[in-house]
Amino acid sequence: MLNRRHLGAAVCAAALIGFAGSASADQWYIPLISKGFQHQFWQAVKLGAEQEAKKLDVKITFEGPETEAMVDKQIDMLSADLAKHPNAIGFAALDSKAAIPLLKKAQDEKIPVIAFDSGVDSDIPLTTCATDNLAAAGEAADKLAALIGDSGEVAVVVHDQTSRTGIDRRDGFVKRIKDKHPNIKIVDIQYGGGDHLKSAEIAKAIIAAHPDLKGIFGANEGSAEGVLIGVKEAKKKLVVIGYDSGQDQIDAIKSGEEAGAITQNPIGIGACVVASAVKALKGEKLPKTVDTGFYYYDKTNVDDPKVAAVLYK
Repeated sequence: MLNRRHLGAAVCAAALIGFAGSASADQWYIPLISKGFQHQFWQAVKLGAEQEAKKLDVKITFEGPETEAMVDKQIDMLSADLAKHPNAIGFAALDSKAAIPLLKKAQDEKIPVIAFDSGVDSDIPLTTCATDNLAAAGEAADKLAALIGDSGEVAVVVHDQTSRTGIDRRDGFVKRIKDKHPNIKIVDIQYGGGDHLKSAEIAKAIIAAHPDLKGIFGANEGSAEGVLIGVKEAKKKLVVIGYDSGQDQIDAIKSGEEAGAITQNPIGIGACVVASAVKALKGEKLPKTVDTGFYYYDKTNVDDPKVAAVLYK
């Protein structure tokens, strides 16, 4: 069954008087700093940003640290880009608090900040282009619950506990289980840094410690891929629900190793960042958030054109 939330939501708001910039539109420079480059998700975000930049005739750059554990390196990238005095900036925070001093500097210099994928604990970003991760993780919890008979033990492997995506996907899953599935017990929540090898070791340790475990939720691409590896190496039959897509998850869903996953709209996220920045520079109002939408997909709808359009390989 197709599950959809607000895909293609209207782009963008918060009053932006004073952010018009001095350059003409064809000279506007907007660097985007992502959380990493190791996952296909970020390459899809980059593609969406590049397509929108070409359409709007602005210059962008897109970069991120080698892994999603490198908070300090991401902060250095943000500092370096601010030193170039861009017209606007897009930022996907690895740590929802660590970047605030630099973002305050951008605000003081009247450089519009557009958050994407993962927001910050501040009202400095004029908007955040992202999935409603609380709702999406809740959907994942409902699907996992249904597949294990609405009772038993489950575990969660999350990429981190510092980014808004990590926090919201963990909390969205936990809250939905608590609110709607009282006969399910979450026996462990662990953090693998989005690294598939580390997440695989975590999954194997959880499985060894909890022989009655029925399912695991992997909260991003690397986490889900790692959980699949761990389950396979542990020679255990469990219900795995993932997040994001990528070729490994798509293949696992088609083969039955993974029951299903939440996919975001990464191309839409990238396009939203650039479009929002341009609107800000033109003095237009933006909403505080733009819900770029999600689908739950499994073997029954993985080839549906509406789902396939937002899967990345």
